[in-house]
Amino acid sequence: GGEMMREAISINKSLFTLRKVITSLAESRYKGLHVPYRDSKLTSLLQDSLGGTSLTVMVACLSPCDAHFDENLSTLEYASRASCIANRVAVNEDPKSRLIRELRAQNAFLTAQLAHMRSA
Repeated sequence: GGEMMREAISINKSLFTLRKVITSLAESRYKGLHVPYRDSKLTSLLQDSLGGTSLTVMVACLSPCDAHFDENLSTLEYASRASCIANRVAVNEDPKSRLIRELRAQNAFLTAQLAHMRSA
């Protein structure tokens, strides 16, 4: 009884907060304002995926039944709002690995230049 009720309230709070986060990220009038990621565990966990540096895919599930029209419409509006979020996708790379990769590329370039100069 009581435990299931508390869990349902917690889930609804997390989904409400997720909607607030998606709205604040998607709508231009909220640009630069505080995004309430910390208002729930769910949005805290999804922070990098929502407006962060991750490549994110959202799947909206709909019902073909006419009886679920209102729920389908709400889901599509939610997904439409979420599709307006622009993430800054970035490759997470160890700084040492990146330096090694860059130095190897520079070495290959200089080796090719030297070989070209020797053949000229």
